[in-house]
Amino acid sequence: MSQPLESLHVDRLIKSFIDTQLLLQNHAQRAVNSALVVRNWLFGYYLVEFEQSGLERAEYGRTLLKVLSEKLQQAGIRGCSVTNLQSFRRFYQSYAQIQQTVSVKLAECVNQQTADALPVSQLVHTLQQHFRLSWSHYQILMRIQNPDERQFYELEAQSNDWQVRELARQLDSSLYERLSLSRNTERVKALSQSGQQITAARDLIKDPYILEFLGLESQAAYSENDLETAIIDKLEHFLLELGKGFLFESRQKRFSFDEEHFAIDLVFYNRLLRCYVLIDLKIGKLTHQDLGQMQMYVNYYDRYVKLPDENPTVGIVLCKRKKDALIELTLPKEANIFASQYQLYLPSKAELRAQIEAAAAAIAPEE
Repeated sequence: MSQPLESLHVDRLIKSFIDTQLLLQNHAQRAVNSALVVRNWLFGYYLVEFEQSGLERAEYGRTLLKVLSEKLQQAGIRGCSVTNLQSFRRFYQSYAQIQQTVSVKLAECVNQQTADALPVSQLVHTLQQHFRLSWSHYQILMRIQNPDERQFYELEAQSNDWQVRELARQLDSSLYERLSLSRNTERVKALSQSGQQITAARDLIKDPYILEFLGLESQAAYSENDLETAIIDKLEHFLLELGKGFLFESRQKRFSFDEEHFAIDLVFYNRLLRCYVLIDLKIGKLTHQDLGQMQMYVNYYDRYVKLPDENPTVGIVLCKRKKDALIELTLPKEANIFASQYQLYLPSKAELRAQIEAAAAAIAPEE
């Protein structure tokens, strides 16, 4: 039985009300988050520049912070515990370079101790252009000591719209270090200036891939089908781990050639490179037969599937163990085929640091 016309109109009207309310709530929440970040940076500025005269270390210690905290809370300013004031100071120190670009007037007013004349209203908009994430994001970013690494994660969080949990996960999985493994010094520097740029097949690759979100125990017995099924079940997480521009197309993509039947484990499309990306899963050691099989898959897609205006297909063999010498001997130098290891646990910084140093030593003659 259909609804009366008036009821349908009312339902549409209510939906319009709800959609508008949710949209403006989101706008308001973003505005509140932006204002909070700017406030906290300015509070840190006052602590470092005014009370410490620009010195990096506080000589007055915790006592003054306790007094400030009590006075601010009495004035009705929330979120100014001693711990938070310390965080504000650290936030400013992590982003002190911004002060040079916002306004010299702020420093002039502070030096003259004309606190009631601080041109805060003139600075808020400018500061908001620098801080595009929430305070929770910046609390994570402040953990990073290396400014280049911190700037990389900030850029990636902005461009990929990472939630706080995803930012924490990417930091814990050492994304910056993993991308650095396959880049020379100049291209590593570009990561911090522009984030991850996808312009060639090599830019798609990480080594290793961290698949801890699958929930598979590292030492447990599991099959390639178990691994594939876990990836499909956690497809959203796997797409984030793959990186920018990936779209899922098919699982166990079957095709026939010369009266033989084959199946590609996972097929993706990368919209940034405009090419197919084929992934084959191996739970053991990589062999030259695995690479040859992927070469055949890639050749098939290039000849029979991809359109003339699309770029060559990329093949990735995800394996538990590999030897770079075998890959180098088996594949042509210009092959669009890559082998990457996967790990079912978050690696330590020390483990990845060792890999980075080894990779740097290997490419040093080329630089």
